[in-house]
Amino acid sequence: MDVMSNARRAGSPPRTPLRFRFPFRPRSGSPSPSRPQIRLPLAAATALLPLLPLLSGAGTAAAAATGPEPAAAVPAVPVADVAHHGYVTLTDAGRLEVTVESRSHGPASLADTTLKLSFSTPLARGQALPGTCVQGSDRVVLCSTGALRVGGTVRRTALDLRTSGTPDEVTVKVATHWNGGAHDRDPRNNLHEILAPATGDAYAF
Repeated sequence: MDVMSNARRAGSPPRTPLRFRFPFRPRSGSPSPSRPQIRLPLAAATALLPLLPLLSGAGTAAAAATGPEPAAAVPAVPVADVAHHGYVTLTDAGRLEVTVESRSHGPASLADTTLKLSFSTPLARGQALPGTCVQGSDRVVLCSTGALRVGGTVRRTALDLRTSGTPDEVTVKVATHWNGGAHDRDPRNNLHEILAPATGDAYAF
């Protein structure tokens, strides 16, 4: 028995099988299409819908247009080894002299740095300071060193101070308070703590 006989006996209309013609030619009397047409069952056509953008190339262009944006460039942090050296002298009359020589061992030069000097005893009021220095408190003095260029001139800061009273000794701490945000790989040569007895001798650091 063929398919048509089975359909008639079951009481349902026969199904027309899907036919393809190669090559695709229009029927006589109908306008010629611009390109061949393929007739597919509804289920097959629905299944092809998600693939249409990829087949047409639109999906590739959209993916390229919405791809991840390049990361913003992060500015590099300069590296500069700041060093402070000098000496401290204290007399029995309460006169305190501090001389600091500052430089940058590189590899980067610095436009400016701030030197911080801390004292274990208060300073007398009305201190006469260089124009590059300010008194942060009665025990702290901050000084601008100016530009520290690699291989350039050493910057010298000289202070002639008076202590409050006549202490037998003074501890002076030397440090870099600010270096422009540079990374210092060896901070040991800009951090010092000097004990200076009131002997009038120069104690180096």
